[in-house]
Amino acid sequence: MPQEEPDRSAASIIEFCQFARTQGLFVGIHQTIAAIEATQSIGDVDRQVFTFTLRTALTSSKEEWDLFDQLFEAFWDRSQRRPGPGSGEPKEGKISTRRPKAGPRTFGSLSSAEGEGKAVTGASAQQRIQKMDFSNIGHNDLAALEQVSLRLFRRMSLRLSRKRKIRNLADRVDVRRTIRQSIPRGGDPIVLAFQGRKPQKHRLVIFLDISGSMNPYSLFLVRFAFALQKYFKRVDSFLFSTDVVEITDVLRTRDLPDALRGLSQRAAGWAGGTKIGESLSDFNRQYGRKLLSTNTIFIILSDGWDTGEPEMLAAQLHRTRRRVQKLIWLNPLLGLKEYKPITRGMSAALPYVDVFAPAHNLESLLALERFL
Repeated sequence: MPQEEPDRSAASIIEFCQFARTQGLFVGIHQTIAAIEATQSIGDVDRQVFTFTLRTALTSSKEEWDLFDQLFEAFWDRSQRRPGPGSGEPKEGKISTRRPKAGPRTFGSLSSAEGEGKAVTGASAQQRIQKMDFSNIGHNDLAALEQVSLRLFRRMSLRLSRKRKIRNLADRVDVRRTIRQSIPRGGDPIVLAFQGRKPQKHRLVIFLDISGSMNPYSLFLVRFAFALQKYFKRVDSFLFSTDVVEITDVLRTRDLPDALRGLSQRAAGWAGGTKIGESLSDFNRQYGRKLLSTNTIFIILSDGWDTGEPEMLAAQLHRTRRRVQKLIWLNPLLGLKEYKPITRGMSAALPYVDVFAPAHNLESLLALERFL
């Protein structure tokens, strides 16, 4: 009996791309157009080729490649297929492009084809988790938060790394080099050479407060630093409370659980006091000459509750700001409606901060992308 062909209409492909974007794939307008064109060009093929074509058009990393099968099965659910006349089994190779009529698009525990048992969190649940304050995360939400946060941070990091590769086409054309490079091509100036400066990659320096007042947020912010460090070659990360401890090497490990185990073995003064000014002074003395430059973006993650002298904090921030391109301060308390930065330490710091933004949930951390 002939197999039913999958619906490859543009409307179905667009709906699938929208669904995949809510589940963690970086699918924009260009990827959607590529998917439509690719599926229209392959003609009449079976389910496997159709799946492979979509995966090729919409994924750009191993993680997205692995996630795709789950999303494909979730959208074109095999359970929606109907058995043929006189048959008690569904036909092989059929794809139903109609979404289930009942129930929201929430998929709590869909297993991948390889049986890895990865969870796919629906759009509504994902939005709820993104807006939830880290200090209010319950035990039942930790696993979902872990999955969603790493996937979203990974997407943000990949987009940032791609953006850095874009050249400034406003640079002046180097006519002499253009002509010289065109000689092997018969004199046709196919590739233009530019006289602009070679683009410099930014260095990120992350300075994370692990004092007692930051305890509800510290481990989540370490995950954020891990995601950035995993996808940028020039990221240096430090913990501080009353002392400064470098954790760059620990976060360079392949997996987050390994990084967290490594951190647990570091004597970093977790949940201790806070002396931001003195910690910055130690950093500037030990690492400033090596790490701070006009290509450096310095990120402080702290609630600003400083037990040291505000004059010391102001002096060290002034010293740091003079040497970097941008100084960003992310404060978890800024997510509270009633919060005002009126403590002595925070008031002393603000004149030297370029960006003062919240860091209390996933949504606020993902917003950092526009400042980088």
